[in-house]
Amino acid sequence: MTTDRLGAVLADGERRGLRFERLLRHPPEAVWRALTESEHLAAWFPADIVGERRAGAELTLPFWPEHVAAYDIEQPVLTGRVLACDPPRLWELTWDSDVLRFELHPDPAGTRLVFTTWLGAQSLDGPAGLAGTAAGYHVCLDALERRLDTGADGSLVDVDVAPLEAAYAELT
Repeated sequence: MTTDRLGAVLADGERRGLRFERLLRHPPEAVWRALTESEHLAAWFPADIVGERRAGAELTLPFWPEHVAAYDIEQPVLTGRVLACDPPRLWELTWDSDVLRFELHPDPAGTRLVFTTWLGAQSLDGPAGLAGTAAGYHVCLDALERRLDTGADGSLVDVDVAPLEAAYAELT
């Protein structure tokens, strides 16, 4: 695990967030499917996203069973709402009190993914805190890239995030 390609820690008044950019060697349509379809989400995101892919739609986000078991998650199903859905360019949703925004920009090499999240109290005040949440999203985006490149299903729960947490702690 390397700490290169760190995301940026954002501040807007009292709000805290994170921004990551990744250049993915795949067309926006392939990246879109990986971001929105359950069969791909299981390889890189800790929860499924259940509901219509349209602005205003209510969502449920059930954690995958291995995440519930590994992290002793008290609320295995969270709720959300689609804020924006413009395939294959923009996917924005709430996940409990967090806002997740995925922007896909065509690039000669594939797609430039810009992921921005504004974190709610659960992410900031939870056991992982800002540095742990940042490390978690970093690992997820690395797994997304690996899924796109190889089709592999990797485990997110077996990753040693300590080096990333330390790197992100220095940014906060």
